[in-house]
Amino acid sequence: MQKPNGKNGRKMVARKRTRDPIPENFESLEAAAEFWDTHSLTDYLDEFREAKDVKIDLDSRRLRLENELAKKIGRIARQRGVSSETLMNLWLQQKLAETLKDEKRQPRLSSRRHSTFSPSVLKKASS
Repeated sequence: MQKPNGKNGRKMVARKRTRDPIPENFESLEAAAEFWDTHSLTDYLDEFREAKDVKIDLDSRRLRLENELAKKIGRIARQRGVSSETLMNLWLQQKLAETLKDEKRQPRLSSRRHSTFSPSVLKKASS
């Protein structure tokens, strides 16, 4: 319904704000972060529903890190506003995806399994 405006007598019309659609699938975690850094969740409340009985299956593992490595990871995590654990999980997921992708591209030279690590295996694993 249009109502007269007290200042100039004109009628006010409610304007609908346009918004970008939420992408079906983000290409990466960074793409999702970029989208939500530039859009307000409050503009999309009608597209969400309450989540019930959510279970996140996390398996706690201890991993020993060199002190200097842990300090560097902690510094970078603080700069990015995330926990060290979150940053390490992201990096490990990225490295694992790269490694699996590389393994698919490279034909296997031998089906023989190595029971010990040779220097060439260690060098390949660290690159």
